[in-house]
Amino acid sequence: MRLGLTFILAAFSLNVQAETLKLDKDLAYHLVESLTVEIGPRLAGTEADLRSVVWAEQRLQQLGFDKVWREPFDMLYWERGAAKLTVAAPFNQSLVVTALGGSVGTPFDGISSQVVMFNTLEDLIQANKADVQDRIVFINHALERDIRGGFYGQVVGGRARGAVEAAKLGAKAIIIRSVGSSNNRFAHTGQMRYEDGVPRIPAAAISVPDAQQLSKMLVINPELTLSLQMNNNLPGTVTSHNVIAEITGSKRPDEIVLISAHLDSWDEGTGALDDGAGVGLVMATAALLKQEKPERTIRVVLFGNEEGGLIGARAYAARHHQQLANHVFASESDFGAGRIWRFDTGMGEQALTFARELQKKLAPLGIAMGPNTASGGPDVSILKAQGVPVASLMQDGTDYFDYHHTPNDTLDKIDPAALRQNLEAWLIMTREIANSQVNLRQ
Repeated sequence: MRLGLTFILAAFSLNVQAETLKLDKDLAYHLVESLTVEIGPRLAGTEADLRSVVWAEQRLQQLGFDKVWREPFDMLYWERGAAKLTVAAPFNQSLVVTALGGSVGTPFDGISSQVVMFNTLEDLIQANKADVQDRIVFINHALERDIRGGFYGQVVGGRARGAVEAAKLGAKAIIIRSVGSSNNRFAHTGQMRYEDGVPRIPAAAISVPDAQQLSKMLVINPELTLSLQMNNNLPGTVTSHNVIAEITGSKRPDEIVLISAHLDSWDEGTGALDDGAGVGLVMATAALLKQEKPERTIRVVLFGNEEGGLIGARAYAARHHQQLANHVFASESDFGAGRIWRFDTGMGEQALTFARELQKKLAPLGIAMGPNTASGGPDVSILKAQGVPVASLMQDGTDYFDYHHTPNDTLDKIDPAALRQNLEAWLIMTREIANSQVNLRQ
């Protein structure tokens, strides 16, 4: 049904407001407001994804960028269907559930089976096949809060690889405790993976309160039965896009300072924190710096299908492989809208003197110097792997995973004052690098 979307992109148009956007410190907020209100959720491959491409092009043109274009890439499209999870007698309850991105559906009549619980993915991997065979696996791994979001990487493996490891042991399906830190009854979606040669079993997440509920039920009755129904579809290959715009450098136009975010989002909320805030920030940064005639070219890249596995970023790196030597710097905003508290780098050792001087300009905003281990952001990590210097303006992520990938990722979660602080930091960092002659690779 969705395979024809590629051919109707040109038919989309948006009723963009006629008045000129104010080039002020609230520009980032106005842009994320426009994106989330006018477009809403932007699951890669959907009509909304394609409308967001048109939205981005029109807004970038309205903001006066010197060049605006889109670059297509092919991707596998996944379509969410209805999901239902119930607990059989004696409990007779429904649990809040959502399909994980990329998961197959269940048979029409669903899957009913006893449950086996594990505290971590590692515990599942070490389990005996006899304990898992023909059961529904439940990984009950809690996510702890911290300012860096550092515990996410310790927990998310259950979401990404749990279905493969459960299927190797003969499981019928897998459900996981949401990879989130909120006790609100929202399930947390996100991409999962299959592996060639391993059966593809359905994979879903339940909310944190429902995971706690289920674990207590299993204490009372270890033999309880779950029934799972999911109607997901994998229609095939479609085309999505990266949207790119430039402010041409006044003195060294061939040297590219790349600032970025990802345009797509999951379909449960409106993608305000992930990654509408980042979209607004990098668009506003370059638009405001245009007035200053930066010496190097500032390129804004709004990557497509980050959520599906950095698909747009990989396409960009492949397409621009021969020009990456001209990319003097890259960075991405993709961790919500919390205040920036640290400046991390991923540069050559000689460039760190420049980086420390840059941090002094950020210090009045409450931003400390961090280590030289930055990835630059999820999409930008692909460019770093090919030698492009990067930095990360680290945002306070203490409550980020309360909302991330849930229906609660909406505009009201953005603090306009915190977003203004973000924009100030992005302006300082981008200005200093765009007007310097330093080689950040050395």
